[in-house]
Amino acid sequence: MDPETHLAPYAAHSAHSRGRQFSEPSPSLRSEFQRDRDRIVHSTAFRRLEYKTQVFVNHEGDLFRTRLTHSIEVAQIARSIARNLQLNEDLVEAISLAHDLGHTPFGHAGQEALNACMKDHGGFEHNLQSLRVVDSLEERYGAFDGLNLMFETREGILKHCSLTNAKKLGDIGQRFIRKKQPTLEAQLANLADEIAYNNHDIDDGLRSGLLTIGQLDEVDFYARHKAAAEKEFPGIAGRRAINETVRRMINTLIVDLINASKVRIGDAQLKTVADVRSASTLITFSEDVAREAIFLKRFLRENLYQHHQVNRMTSKARRIVTELFNAFMTEPSLLAPDYQIKHAEQAGNLPIQARKVADYIAGMTDRYAIREHRRLFAVDEI
Repeated sequence: MDPETHLAPYAAHSAHSRGRQFSEPSPSLRSEFQRDRDRIVHSTAFRRLEYKTQVFVNHEGDLFRTRLTHSIEVAQIARSIARNLQLNEDLVEAISLAHDLGHTPFGHAGQEALNACMKDHGGFEHNLQSLRVVDSLEERYGAFDGLNLMFETREGILKHCSLTNAKKLGDIGQRFIRKKQPTLEAQLANLADEIAYNNHDIDDGLRSGLLTIGQLDEVDFYARHKAAAEKEFPGIAGRRAINETVRRMINTLIVDLINASKVRIGDAQLKTVADVRSASTLITFSEDVAREAIFLKRFLRENLYQHHQVNRMTSKARRIVTELFNAFMTEPSLLAPDYQIKHAEQAGNLPIQARKVADYIAGMTDRYAIREHRRLFAVDEI
């Protein structure tokens, strides 16, 4: 049975895909996008997400979210929305599970540090690195480098891209040059990511003690859903009250996104994916909920992401990444063998060497980066 018969005509269908970079026989018992999802789940980069920072560095606590748990939560939210909009659940799940594969250790602090280190060698951006992981860095198949994913999966992974980089990427970069839209599935995965991290960072912020209920009571979106939980369950308190509040917030955002997107999709009178690409962004919140989501994001940036305790750890993270990069650039022989330049004609080529170093550091987990730093700079470590 074709698993895509129920999809809307403007959803991404395997049969109408732009295909893979390297031709392969079609799978017999699953769709092409199911195959992509499976390849991502079995990848080395996906497993490493378990020990990569979301907000809190991995060793700061076992209950905080990591890039892996975040990616799973994004996929769950995205699939729920995709089903209601008759979009391709397998594609949206594959994009959601792969969207953070290129993230450095230590979250955004690690990315900022690595980008600064790479400023003379093309820079570093985690979206581009995620694409690089699935296109070339994974080594699982004899016939090709990377995972050889479908065009639409790769397109969804690449959420942002400068024109300079887009011109180097061939077909996958054309939509940024032509100012076209990606599939609805890619648009959906992007907003599912936002829903997940905004609401779950509240949970982690409260769990850590860096946010307080008093602060959140000043945020109308939180206070309104907290009041609804207390009305339904008088006397509710503690973790149960927080979970009921966050659950309601996520539900409001999902329902609003579905309803607002249905209206925009209907107004656009879509018939094909080509119509999607030529339209404006169609997967959106309503204006009122979009304002509340922006306010919530701003609140988290000012009160959690820029909290002095988070800043102390991110300062250490930047130093670790920067010192690792400088050490490996100064002495390339310190790199792991797989990341050393093997071809004599590339020896001494600084951009190639810098990209090798960036690939190595970006692939590290938080604890591996800390351990590698100790090995290189602590006199009592071997």
